[in-house]
Amino acid sequence: MRIFPTVMGNAGRMAYTPDQDHRRPDGADDRAVRAAGMLSEALETVERARGHLYSFHQLTGSAHATADEVVQLLREAGHEDMAQRLAADLVGRDVLAGRWTFQIVEEYDDGYYTTFRDLERQVRDRLMGGRRHVYEAELKQRSQEAGEA
Repeated sequence: MRIFPTVMGNAGRMAYTPDQDHRRPDGADDRAVRAAGMLSEALETVERARGHLYSFHQLTGSAHATADEVVQLLREAGHEDMAQRLAADLVGRDVLAGRWTFQIVEEYDDGYYTTFRDLERQVRDRLMGGRRHVYEAELKQRSQEAGEA
C-alpha cells in the first residue's frame, strides 16, 4: 500500500491521504462506500467461518484416524468385542447423513462461499471501481485527522 503524507499535524504525525487504490471513486456516495465496506467485512467473517470449517474437517479426520488406531490396539490387547463395536459404529461413519467432512467443505466452498465471494466482488467492482478497503482508508484518514486537532 502506498501512503501519501500530507501536512504534519499538531501531534507531529503525518496525516494520511488514501492512495489511488483506496480512494473513493467519483460519484460514490457515503452509503455506497459504507455498503461496499460492510459487505467486504461480512466476507472477511465468512472467510473466518470457512477456516473454522476446515479446522472441523481436519480435527474430525484426526479423531477418526485415532479411533482407527484404537480399534487395532483393542484387537491386539484381546478386546475384540470393543474393537468390533468401535469399528462397526464409529470408524468410517458419516459425520452428517451421507457425508464425510470433505464433502461438507466442498459443498460449502462450491455453494455459499463462492456465491458470497462473487457477489462481494461484483458490488465492489460496481460501486468502488474494484477498489478494496475504501471505507477503511477513509476511516483511517478521519481518525488521524481527528487526532491532530
